Amino acid sequence: MSNGTEVECPKPFLNVADFDNGGFIEGRVCQPYFDATCCLPCPMTQWAYPDTFETMSEAANWVSVVSTVGCVFLLLSWAVLPVEKTFRHYLSISLTTAVVFMNLGFVIPLAAQPEQCFDAITPNSMKTSSVCAASGMFIILGGWAGVLWVFLRALSLHLQICWQLVVGRNFMWFAQVVGWGLPGVGVVLAFLLSGVSFRFGQTCHINHKNSLADLWIPLLVFSGLTIIIQFATFGYCIKVYLASLADNSASTEGSNMPSYTNSIRTMTPKQAYRRVRRVIALQWRGIAIVLIIIADVIFFSVVFVFQDNTVEAVKNDSSIARPWALCLLANGGDKEPCLELASALVVNMPTVGAVLFLLGMNGIWLCLLLGRWSMITGWRDLLISSPSRSKREFVSVDARLDDLKKDTLTPISPALARSGMGSPTMHSHNQDPESGRRTPDFFGQTQRYHTPARSFSSPRPPQQPQQATVTWDPTETYARGQSPGVYSQDGNPNNYVNPLGMNRL
Repeated sequence: MSNGTEVECPKPFLNVADFDNGGFIEGRVCQPYFDATCCLPCPMTQWAYPDTFETMSEAANWVSVVSTVGCVFLLLSWAVLPVEKTFRHYLSISLTTAVVFMNLGFVIPLAAQPEQCFDAITPNSMKTSSVCAASGMFIILGGWAGVLWVFLRALSLHLQICWQLVVGRNFMWFAQVVGWGLPGVGVVLAFLLSGVSFRFGQTCHINHKNSLADLWIPLLVFSGLTIIIQFATFGYCIKVYLASLADNSASTEGSNMPSYTNSIRTMTPKQAYRRVRRVIALQWRGIAIVLIIIADVIFFSVVFVFQDNTVEAVKNDSSIARPWALCLLANGGDKEPCLELASALVVNMPTVGAVLFLLGMNGIWLCLLLGRWSMITGWRDLLISSPSRSKREFVSVDARLDDLKKDTLTPISPALARSGMGSPTMHSHNQDPESGRRTPDFFGQTQRYHTPARSFSSPRPPQQPQQATVTWDPTETYARGQSPGVYSQDGNPNNYVNPLGMNRL
């Protein structure tokens, strides 16, 4: 029997005896050949797919770059802009962060351009390539976090619509623990029990060993729960809508909300339908995001598990790949005539491309559904309006005097009025010593009043008392109309004489 090292493997296969035990040994695709073991050169995708596979993979990574930029824009907008411009929420922020982590698993290899193979037949793993370790960690972490945060989002919506529960601070802390705690545990278990390596493309994926137990099955379980909760919510909405069509109660025709004497749980069908419709109108973007991400994760999981099982089946049963191997031998290592036979051993290229592009587009969907035009205007106001406000310090003195005159006409609060800080002109006049004892005029400015929908009265402004002049009509009394005077002999009144000065000389 000849030694295995002396046997020369036919092209394009290489003898395993010519290489050491470095790299990810389980990633080799080898078959026995007489007394030797011949292996397919690394990477396997170079022989099983057309030459355009690498171009397609790189294009999908660039889509992830665009997606990451969009997610970073959302996170910066939520962090910097006021809430009335962004309508930020911790469920949206956490989900966007999870998508950023997943995108980094594709962006990092694009920037680093790592070497996929340790040698001519062995792929690199997380132990031999730091880029592989980082890429695999971010993909697993982003996948776990993305699935859990869409699950929590669906659960929150279900509790609000179906059970009329107001999710508050307790649910927020519960969501933070579950949404980031379980992904951390999942990454540790995946690295310890399975590991990651270059499986196809420049991105590292989890290895076959124990991968179903520590990654794929848990992800599919939470994805299934999310779908069940989401469709249960849809079913309740349909039930409420059908019940509202059969409700002919006249007491609820003009009422949008239940009265104070009724509980929320005793709402009529029409009132429940109006409440559900308002919640759906506010949360339809979140519902769409849940369905899109769950569909992507399930699609990716099924495709990758199928690819993984197919490769393992080829390793365990050489008869599966024998027609393809004989084709390569017959054509002297030319893969082009054998690509049709290779399609039975791997997932076809359009399916793999669809998975990679859909995963890379998650951030773009977030921008389209969670982004608002008010974010653009908010950044415009922040970057353009702020410098214009700072230039106000360099205007002329006349402009400052005009502003001062306007400030003197601006109503001030009672507290500032008592302290004399409301207007600069108050310091130049003596303050009334009794001003601090007088009741402040809290009602100097009237606010706009919004009449309730079922109110039959309206407020009336206070009537200001008119300052009427008090007059005295002597004809209405018995008093004389004029002061006493001195009469002449013909009876006509003479000039008035002061009685105190009659005896004055």
